Amino acid sequence: MKAVVWHGIGDIRLDEVADPAIQDGHDAIARITRSAICGTDLHFVRGTMAGMKEGTILGHEAVGVVTEVGEHVRGFQPGDRVVINSTMSCGACSYCRDGHTAQCDVANPNGPQAGTCFFGGPETTGPVDGLQAEYARIPWAQNTMSKLPDGVSDEQAILLSDIFPTAWFGAQLAGVSRGDIVVVLGAGIVGQFAVASAFMQGAGRVIVVDGLADRLAAARTLGAEIVDFTEEDPVQTVLALTNEIGADCVVDAVGVDAERPKSGPAAVSSDEAAAFDAEVAEIAPDADPQGDLWQPGDGPSQASRWSVEMVRKYGRIGIIGVYSPAAETYPIGQAMNKNLTVRMGNCDHHSVTPPLIELVASGAFDPTALITEHEQLVDAIDAYEAFDRREPGWIKVALTTDAA
Repeated sequence: MKAVVWHGIGDIRLDEVADPAIQDGHDAIARITRSAICGTDLHFVRGTMAGMKEGTILGHEAVGVVTEVGEHVRGFQPGDRVVINSTMSCGACSYCRDGHTAQCDVANPNGPQAGTCFFGGPETTGPVDGLQAEYARIPWAQNTMSKLPDGVSDEQAILLSDIFPTAWFGAQLAGVSRGDIVVVLGAGIVGQFAVASAFMQGAGRVIVVDGLADRLAAARTLGAEIVDFTEEDPVQTVLALTNEIGADCVVDAVGVDAERPKSGPAAVSSDEAAAFDAEVAEIAPDADPQGDLWQPGDGPSQASRWSVEMVRKYGRIGIIGVYSPAAETYPIGQAMNKNLTVRMGNCDHHSVTPPLIELVASGAFDPTALITEHEQLVDAIDAYEAFDRREPGWIKVALTTDAA
């Protein structure tokens, strides 16, 4: 079968690989009908998330049809349409029973202290072959897949595999409640869904900060107020928009590949630039940019700094942007002296996703308008490159396989 395979930093290929097979009684095999490219995938190619194993199939978002189930998978059968969670969970350990499925004690083969197990990630997360392929093995399938109602299309469902649940989870981490002023840092696809999620959770106003005009324009269509950090100082602007109080909560949907401002009043000083450069060297020492491709973000802690500066005293910060274990810079002193609550982590997909499936099935929210590019799996490498360059309009890429 065809699959997108990681061979090294800056080196991904569309390969012919062996079809997956049942390895454990808790496994299922799914024929993938839709997959997608996520910003997290770019971390592995850019080198800002280390520890990938050569030969790992990339991708952690997919919709498909079950073709085979192991002996312990009781709730699914061949022919079922499913959305596949980005993270795996056993459904029986204490964390799963509490709904904290991202920290399942069993799913990660590296042991309970290893943390989240997700598709297409570094060795510390499994490794488990990912979902940018024609077929995939789904470990712990009973708790890693959800059935899809007939009224939910593949196009809708692909955004329920990771993006919508992660954004919803981020708004929950930030404690969004009725009337809140919420700032979303980053207007990529997770940021777009964080805007929608914040409004659905009761936010009175949502302000989005980014430096790309097309992404800010998309956020405005969702009802957000926009701040372009290339033209304004985002901290001072948020303060001015909130009577100098600050936002009630901030959702960091950027993470370690943040870009620092190069122009405007927020442009960093030479000393700040040197500090950011030192962070990049620590986080991505093996980065291998190729011209304008696979460039690590040049402001790894930029979003963290802005979050703390623009939220009000006793405010709340939810972090869903990905930070690698090598990222160690955080303005903790300033956060402490403002009595902030900071929560972060990987989405508890199996807990968060099912209600969102019902929300989409009811017609209350249609996520498909936020898919900006539809590509074939065979064109995935070109799509990765365009997405990595942040070409105008490239916010979310859905991939259709020949197996669809």
